Amino acid sequence: MKITFPLMGNMYIALKAVFEELGAEVIIPPKCNKRTLELGTLHSPELICIPFKITLGNYLESIEKGADTLFMWGGSDPCRIGYYNMIQEEILNTLGYDIEMICGEPFKNLKEIKSFLNKLSKVSNTSNYFKLLPAFIKGIKLIYEIDEFDDLVIKTRPREMIKGEVDKLYSKFEEEVNGAKGYKETLNIIRKKKEELKNVLIDKNKQVIRIGIVGEIYTVLEPYINLDIIKKLGNMGVEVHRSVTSSEFIKEQIDFLPFINSNKEEVHRAAEPYLNTEIGGHARHTIGNTVLYSEKDFDGVIHLLPFTCMPEIVAQSILPTIEKEKNIPVLKLILDEMTGEAGYSTRIEAFVDLLQRKKEAYTQ
Repeated sequence: MKITFPLMGNMYIALKAVFEELGAEVIIPPKCNKRTLELGTLHSPELICIPFKITLGNYLESIEKGADTLFMWGGSDPCRIGYYNMIQEEILNTLGYDIEMICGEPFKNLKEIKSFLNKLSKVSNTSNYFKLLPAFIKGIKLIYEIDEFDDLVIKTRPREMIKGEVDKLYSKFEEEVNGAKGYKETLNIIRKKKEELKNVLIDKNKQVIRIGIVGEIYTVLEPYINLDIIKKLGNMGVEVHRSVTSSEFIKEQIDFLPFINSNKEEVHRAAEPYLNTEIGGHARHTIGNTVLYSEKDFDGVIHLLPFTCMPEIVAQSILPTIEKEKNIPVLKLILDEMTGEAGYSTRIEAFVDLLQRKKEAYTQ
């Protein structure tokens, strides 16, 4: 079995390690690029959202490298991502590829965790829970470690004393972690790089703009689709906070367990005056987190969404009210295959400039 999966930020690092622990041969798709998007767009329904097109492109590039088994994460609540695996499998079969699709559904109770472990048994060729469960737990642990590392990068980059040092360290991290095999090696590299990051010289007294990022999970986490907005903002001297991360998403799925606490209730409570029900995707989180960012004195919010994403379109229509009532500027960026980097960068630069002027005026 040669297994692959779509890319979504750094989640691939944990997936690779877990499947290697289970004894599978893992094929990582090439980093998302123009060809990935072109391949996916060519074979996708025209009006489907861009995450569908890129993930289909990931599959096609991995199949070219020999992958025969595809893993896909599932969606929760009314969001089209829950149907991605079925539609993509049908498209790939129509193109003549003989592949097997394994879909991981969200974990909302113990029965669903057991169901996921049973799916993992197809990968490991064993139904022994004493082998499957530890691999599953290691995967979750790695996702937490990676998110902690990324959060440290986000905090350090805008304050670094030597320009470009964090980017250089991050490139080295990607190179080393891609060469690692299994849980232990991967974990050691993440922790080693975290320590190196702590030694980067920073200006602790530097006053930085703080921006919260809200929106659909894939557009927030995958740097290719959002044109590396986190890095771009960091290099402009902005500290970014991601409202959606892989670890928080998983935590929200398993917070029925007594020892797990997510921030879901706090976010829903903040969203309640504007949106008091689940409408799919991360729309309710977009609303709730925008309110929370205003209460935590963030300077602004950037809303990322794919073109045609219904839940986020609803959230987009509510955000102007919050922007006015809570006095927090919001920049909305809709992403699709036609997004041009030059115009996109200009809008971000203008937004940061606006926030800086506002902050300076407030300070004076």
